[in-house]
Amino acid sequence: MQLAITDEASRWFHRELSLPDKGAGIRFFGKAYGKTQVHDGFSVGMTRDDHPDQPIMAVEKDGVTYFVDPTDAWFFENLAMRVDYDAHLDEPKYEFKEE
Repeated sequence: MQLAITDEASRWFHRELSLPDKGAGIRFFGKAYGKTQVHDGFSVGMTRDDHPDQPIMAVEKDGVTYFVDPTDAWFFENLAMRVDYDAHLDEPKYEFKEE
């Protein structure tokens, strides 16, 4: 499992969620409904969570820890996820590659 956050996505998270310069966290999770490149019927959710507890995947960028909890391993297993920014929709976009 790998996780990458682009510069543009980082700026969006800081701007939209009013994140501080350091100490914040964003947790990604799988949720019912929607579709991704690798899951039909499921999409990516995210929430502010400043206290990761033994994440299975994490990366720090611009003072923010982006991570996945062990309870969501089923969704991210054997995948690399890249979080980018969609300027047309003004929201994050999630790109997956199988590892």
